[in-house]
Amino acid sequence: MAELCRYAEGTGADSLWAVDHLYWPHPIGEALTTLTVAALATTRPTVGTCVLQLPLRQAAAVAKQATALQLLSGGRFVLGLGVGSHEEEYERVGVDFRRRGHLMDQGVARLREAWAPGEDAGYVQQPEAPPVPVWFGGASAAARRRAAALGDGWIPLFIAPDEYAPAVAALRHETAQGGREPGAVEPGVVVFVCVGDDDAAARGAAWLSELYRVPTKAFRRHLVAGSADACAAALRRYGEAGARHIVVMVAGSPAVDHFGQLRASFVRDEERILTGAPA
Repeated sequence: MAELCRYAEGTGADSLWAVDHLYWPHPIGEALTTLTVAALATTRPTVGTCVLQLPLRQAAAVAKQATALQLLSGGRFVLGLGVGSHEEEYERVGVDFRRRGHLMDQGVARLREAWAPGEDAGYVQQPEAPPVPVWFGGASAAARRRAAALGDGWIPLFIAPDEYAPAVAALRHETAQGGREPGAVEPGVVVFVCVGDDDAAARGAAWLSELYRVPTKAFRRHLVAGSADACAAALRRYGEAGARHIVVMVAGSPAVDHFGQLRASFVRDEERILTGAPA
């Protein structure tokens, strides 16, 4: 894992993210433990959860883990939170899936309480760490409103570029309605990408179908696939629509090699812009 993270950093990754599942059909590392390895193996990238299912965990313990990771990473950690969508996982943990939204709000309040200075200075979470940014996943209106009210960032999945711009406008409006600066919440997005030849779309959809155990048609609208240049152009549409952060989930192996090709395409375009060279 450390070697993989160093390889990704050397390839140009600006951030490294861990998915959170306590129960899953495939082998999966525990998110915060994995990110500890990532933080200690690298020096530059942001490390974060995308996203941690807070309703499945004890909030005070997550608060302590988050501050520890913020210290170990030198202030590079982002706590991405979400409610998840897999009812069977909630059943295995013994948490009511129908109350996941309410439990999320309760959990965030308890995170804030844990991080706030206590009245009894002898019984608080120490050592102190830099503030932990809290980002929220989820493309639903409820998830977006939660980010506007409570978050530092919003990173939805399963949202098309033409849907993203009005969603960002709604996010800013809802943030202002809550008495915050309209730009207080960083807009981001998570995008599935498969770099390759003409069959990249089919291969990427099959890879995701196996991972999530759902039909391939679920990913047709939300998978960016094709040559590195074509994928980079598709991702730029999110940037033009207002995304400040684009989290790439590579739908294929070896993932870092796919990412490296995508990154190289962005670098070439930046050089063309700087030098005025024709596209």
